[in-house]
Amino acid sequence: MSISAEEVLAEIGPVQEVLDAHDGVVNVIDTADGNIMLSLEGGCTGCSSTPMTAMQIYYSLKKLDTVNDVIFVNGELPEYMRTFIDQKMAKEAEESANNTDENDEPQGEIV
Repeated sequence: MSISAEEVLAEIGPVQEVLDAHDGVVNVIDTADGNIMLSLEGGCTGCSSTPMTAMQIYYSLKKLDTVNDVIFVNGELPEYMRTFIDQKMAKEAEESANNTDENDEPQGEIV
């Protein structure tokens, strides 16, 4: 199952609201085979917060079963941030598997 550009933009909605206030733009370039290619443009260009924005987008999209990878064509997500998120998600998955609580609340947010 694939994901559409519209679904990608809907998933990053809360981030897009912040970007809108700062003239930032997320362009979905490709979604083939669950590999999402994005470009952060407009107010994101040269902004010191762009890596954190990319980190939140990556985290939001990687939670979806249909997403294999998120690639920022402008290189906005440094490898150490990608590794941090992947490790965090693996830990959350492990904790969720070990959790016997019936709580369906979402786990973990990057703030």
